Amino acid sequence: MPRRKKIVFVGMSGGVDSSVSAYLLKRAGYDVVGVFMAGYNIDGCDEKDSEDARRAAEKIGIPFYVWDFKQEYKRFVVDYMIGGYKQGLTPNPDVMCNKEIKFGLFLERAKRLGADYIATGHYAVVDPQRRAVFAAKDKNKDQTYFLWAVKKNDLKFCLFPVGKMLKSEVRRVAKSAGLLTAEKKDSQGICFLGKVSIDDFLKIFIPAKEGLILDEEGREIGRHQGAWYYTVGQRHGLGVPGKEPLYVAEKNVKKNVIVAVPGQSRLLLKNEFEIGDVNLLVPEKEIAGSDILCRVRYRQPLFPGRLSKKGNRWIFQPQKSQKFVAEGQSAVFYDKKGRMLGGGIIAEI
Repeated sequence: MPRRKKIVFVGMSGGVDSSVSAYLLKRAGYDVVGVFMAGYNIDGCDEKDSEDARRAAEKIGIPFYVWDFKQEYKRFVVDYMIGGYKQGLTPNPDVMCNKEIKFGLFLERAKRLGADYIATGHYAVVDPQRRAVFAAKDKNKDQTYFLWAVKKNDLKFCLFPVGKMLKSEVRRVAKSAGLLTAEKKDSQGICFLGKVSIDDFLKIFIPAKEGLILDEEGREIGRHQGAWYYTVGQRHGLGVPGKEPLYVAEKNVKKNVIVAVPGQSRLLLKNEFEIGDVNLLVPEKEIAGSDILCRVRYRQPLFPGRLSKKGNRWIFQPQKSQKFVAEGQSAVFYDKKGRMLGGGIIAEI
């Protein structure tokens, strides 16, 4: 009897990366099904993206479906982000989208419908047998930073077909295959906002309230419209006159106060930080007390340090003090070979 083709459900966003992922899997002999995940969206751009995904699937010659995750996306991603900002954090909605939607709801539904794997257009390299994730070939596009919360056991169901390709190669493949997404621009910022700014979106749920901007000596140097709209390390939007740029070093949402300092200020430097909600992709004994690499912002260069566990608390101590460490953002760990070891949420500085 001939062996059954492996079934792959591909999350097709309407962009070039997921379109090429579906094309490559079909060409490799998989039984491919395209799915557009309809999520929360406030400017209607998801309708065009869904149509682009459908047309790409038609060109590839695969069945295509739209799965409605609007309510779940609002609850798990949007409400999570709004709640984080209200608390004075800088939450990362892309991490939560991957955890709860793409590698949560989408994966589980695909498995129930007979899928052997799911695939997305993420720039990451996965080894399903080892249940391991590595940095992508294209370092400028590597998206492992947003994947740390995916559970280790779920990696055996995941494929990232463009992870070993450069973006330029992906576009060439799309063009040669006649995919309409070949020249489509990459999405920027938070996906569900479209062209709406994060500040305008947050003001719908968190009313503006004037507060003070202080220097590191506690002197008033300006005013702002709400401490919760800012993040540590932010430079733009402060509106404080002066010859040198200022950065947000501290914020207090209870007092509605921001502290802004020059780039060389020691207030911007952190020599350790606490990490919560840790998800490890390797045994704890392999990482606790070890020297590893870390990043606390997307596309930030990796920096070395030591991760240790004190009771139920995880602490990371960088070898050199780091700037712009923001509570609520992700800290993601790697070894020297580019393997992602896990990550967590920066909880206390």
